[in-house]
Amino acid sequence: MSESTLTSADLADGGSTFDVAPSSPTVPAYASTTAPYGSLAPDGGEGALVIAVVPESPADDLGIECGMRVLSVNGKPLTDMIVWLWESDGDDVEIEVFDPRDDTVTPAILERFPGEEWGMEFDGAVFDGMRTCVNACVFCFMNMLPKESRNTLTIRDDDYRLSFLQGNFVTLTNMTDAEVDDAIDKMLSPMNVSLHAITPECRRKLIGRNAPRGIEVLERFLDAGIEIHAQIVLCPGLNDGDELLSTLRYVEAHPGITSLAIVPLGFTKHQKRFATSYSDDVEASRAVVRMLEPFQQRARTTRGATVFQLADEFYIDAELPVPPAETYDGFPQFYDGIGMLRSFLDEADALRRDRAEDLSAAGELLAADGRRALVICGEAAQSTFDAFCAAFVPAGAVSSRAIKNEYFGGNVNVTGLICACDLMAQLPQDLANVTVLIPDVMFNYDSLTLDGVERCSITAELERRGATVRYATPAPSQLLDALLTG
Repeated sequence: MSESTLTSADLADGGSTFDVAPSSPTVPAYASTTAPYGSLAPDGGEGALVIAVVPESPADDLGIECGMRVLSVNGKPLTDMIVWLWESDGDDVEIEVFDPRDDTVTPAILERFPGEEWGMEFDGAVFDGMRTCVNACVFCFMNMLPKESRNTLTIRDDDYRLSFLQGNFVTLTNMTDAEVDDAIDKMLSPMNVSLHAITPECRRKLIGRNAPRGIEVLERFLDAGIEIHAQIVLCPGLNDGDELLSTLRYVEAHPGITSLAIVPLGFTKHQKRFATSYSDDVEASRAVVRMLEPFQQRARTTRGATVFQLADEFYIDAELPVPPAETYDGFPQFYDGIGMLRSFLDEADALRRDRAEDLSAAGELLAADGRRALVICGEAAQSTFDAFCAAFVPAGAVSSRAIKNEYFGGNVNVTGLICACDLMAQLPQDLANVTVLIPDVMFNYDSLTLDGVERCSITAELERRGATVRYATPAPSQLLDALLTG
């Protein structure tokens, strides 16, 4: 299963998360590591809450402290990071700062040397409340969650600002004309857009009555020269076949759409609409692969890039090898599950070539302690993780352990959606002499799994069973480094 921006902290339209870790894309420096998106509603105050100040920075020199709020910048309300980045591009900026200790608002001029950072971090990327979804997508993953899911998992964000700032996929259906004009004026490019289908009838069935607005805004963006990375959640019998062909032709006719990700429908057991997807049909998956091939070939000839990209799951479901790295155009949709497995496999090969001594040392360390290692993963990626495990000697010293997702059910089978209840139920009670490597993508920013269990609780339980517990980003080099710690 696959989806757009799903993480273990926030779920979105479609249905997947990382099976393997990103190795090249990086989080922007302005993206908070404590509040990835921003609040659904303002948290009790206007402006941007300051959560960190760098010592001896311009912000520190001015006396700004954590807990204060920057209300405006150059006379404009500070509603999001786009306003801040746009207005604070020079060497000085006029700001208004609210101090909650005495309820005062103080105007000030913040100054810096050329190239110097301002030295303060805000809480999130949007400060005036996150724009939420106005659609009724039939494949919405939030509508398939267990009833007991915590509230933060059911927020349906559809904020164009987060598309630009953090790569979220949005439908554009809730944008006002003023917001469209502002995005064009500021040239917020690239934008990540959920396209799904192009014919009006199909879009209405998939998305709801607001579907036409999305295409209207999309075409305004394209006419203005804004680059678009598009996405299709492919649903059997809904937007596949001739409808998919029409959508592919639309993308082919609009070179401003520089990449198109096609991800398969993901569904859970907590709904009644879907009972099957491409993971159940090898031939249907292969038909999708074949349909894209002529479009990919023409794009490489005319644009010098593949453009039309399939999620890794399609190749797994079709029982076909994932394409070589050069066909992924630099991985522009890596976080959408496009090329993650190829990146993992290539990195595993690089480890054999460049870190052979470390691989041997890790195996020897395990053997010296009479231990073996289990690398936890989702069912979809097990064969890929096995390629990494095969690099260690003796054979079997390091092996993968795929966890079946009973909590969500359906066709949910990716690493990042593993829940604590399934992990604990499926690992042996006796883990003496076993090092368990747990993927950190199972946890949100508060170190909670999707079923609400803290990382420290998992550690304590597995140690009670005799295990040595390590947490690592699921990429070959990071997994190897975790094994080398002992």
